[in-house]
Amino acid sequence: MSFSFEVHQTDPTGARRGLLTTPHGSIETPVFMPVGTAATVKALTQEALEELGASIILANTYHLYLRPGHELIRKLGGLHSFMSWRGAILTDSGGYQVFSLADLRKITDEGVRFRSHLDGSEHLLTPEKAAEIQLALGSDIAMVLDECIETPAARNIAESALKRTSDWARRARNHFLERATRNGNPPQWQFGIVQGATYADLRRESARQLLELDFAGYAVGGLAVGEPHELTCEMTVEVTALLPKDRPRYLMGVGQPEQLADYVAQGIDMMDCVLPTRAARHACLYSNEGRVLIKNTRYASDQRPIDAQCTCSVCRRYTRAYLRHLFAAGEITAAILATHHNVHFYLDTMRQIREAISFGQLSNFASELRARYVAGPA
Repeated sequence: MSFSFEVHQTDPTGARRGLLTTPHGSIETPVFMPVGTAATVKALTQEALEELGASIILANTYHLYLRPGHELIRKLGGLHSFMSWRGAILTDSGGYQVFSLADLRKITDEGVRFRSHLDGSEHLLTPEKAAEIQLALGSDIAMVLDECIETPAARNIAESALKRTSDWARRARNHFLERATRNGNPPQWQFGIVQGATYADLRRESARQLLELDFAGYAVGGLAVGEPHELTCEMTVEVTALLPKDRPRYLMGVGQPEQLADYVAQGIDMMDCVLPTRAARHACLYSNEGRVLIKNTRYASDQRPIDAQCTCSVCRRYTRAYLRHLFAAGEITAAILATHHNVHFYLDTMRQIREAISFGQLSNFASELRARYVAGPA
């Protein structure tokens, strides 16, 4: 099975429903990708992910490069074999993780020189190195190295980061095409990442520069990092308006459950976020009526499931009272059950979004979902 992407239906909002095909299976879009940072989605087994219907997950280049090492993973048959995952995998470039190491890194035109958060050892991550690591990992989709900056950012800083991101993208693309096509068709799809902070003209310019490099798909990076949700959507649609209609579009690092439909309405096909798994470990459960902060004493004797409408195995079997007890007792099972439910909720929300697109009803679905979250759970 090779790579392809097809848009099958559109919605009056501009949302698209399609199919992304990879060597490790087909993915219905729009899709939410659970984050498996260190070759595992925290608190979930691969069997659980399969039960939940996850078709693609995200793994972290930076963390896997440092531990256990990309060459070891290559030797052991690649990331799919190493972690025994049959579905598709997208790997990020490590750019965001290095960006977050403010005191441990230095960015130059060559790349990013940083010290490992594990042992302090020094490393140089270049656009070519990021591409090479991801080829070794054998992911289905590989992201180029980009420069992430803080928001809000001064215009001169955003302009500098845009130029560097474009230069790095060109280097990464050239290296990938030279290395990945030696034995015929590339074993991966490589995506470019649009930057430009919250400046509409810079976002458009970044997109135009990346389009010249003819990537298989395009991501919108550097958003949902503190700016208002409305501004995130505004910047996103500036970019998607310029991107090819026959290529997948990926908005990185989003988002809150009630916001997912808004991003899809801007023409986004792929999303990822640590929120469902991280929130679960901190006792925040998502439901069709809003957030359930399960440690609250009001749930101590609540015999209802987390979400009466939810069909996940946790809601079919366990009560809010029991979940609250597990968190109060510090039991590992609390994180396992909460994560299972939250990931199911996100994936099921995406299923409902796809259905809404098919019926041309995404706007109504998004409004109803937001209204339920404002009202909150009973």
